Amino acid sequence: MIIVRITMKVLMEKRMEMMQTLLSMVEPTRKEKGCLSYDVFCDLEDNHLFNLIEEWETREDLDHHIRSERFSVLLGTKSLLEKPLEMKTHTVSH
Repeated sequence: MIIVRITMKVLMEKRMEMMQTLLSMVEPTRKEKGCLSYDVFCDLEDNHLFNLIEEWETREDLDHHIRSERFSVLLGTKSLLEKPLEMKTHTVSH
């Protein structure tokens, strides 16, 4: 299983736009082949900090998602961020 955590610090005036973009991606991404979970979280102490937590069956499934148009939408939100997003990938063995 592959676990991905994407952290995004959003500009104050762009918070609502980012939240709408992220929420619009949840259901379609959850239907992608190999997606085990895909959730968006907002930090309790800093409501301009979002985390996207994804779980994928295989690296190939994640790679397919990263090459998708949907993922390019996420990358296109860089103008809404205070700094570049951080992406960490972890492989969990069974």
